[in-house]
Amino acid sequence: MTSEAIPTKSPDPVSAGLRGRCPRCGQASIFDGFLKLKEACPACGLGYGFADSADGPAFFAMTFVGFLVAGAAVIVELAYTPPFWVHIVLWLPIVLVLCLVLLRPLKGLAVALQYANKAKEGEIDRSGQ
Repeated sequence: MTSEAIPTKSPDPVSAGLRGRCPRCGQASIFDGFLKLKEACPACGLGYGFADSADGPAFFAMTFVGFLVAGAAVIVELAYTPPFWVHIVLWLPIVLVLCLVLLRPLKGLAVALQYANKAKEGEIDRSGQ
């Protein structure tokens, strides 16, 4: 890694995160597989040990998709009154696909925002005592 490989200005964290790019250089992908993070950026060498998105991306994906699908299911029920099995056949695949589509960009966004905001585990400041 050379000093010219590290950019002086980081890319926009939202753009880099949603595209799954490195939050420092914006060049290389942060993913090694579907949701597994690489150890470090191959372009600038930034280690991703700081990143801990936990269940945040899954929570936001399920919440967004849940509201969207629940609203659509109510509209379909009121407009057409289909049998229950039609709801299962219609909405279950939509929920699965939408959640899987949203997980990767949301995880990238969580990692990029953690880097941009220098987020770390909470600490108690005892310097005032």
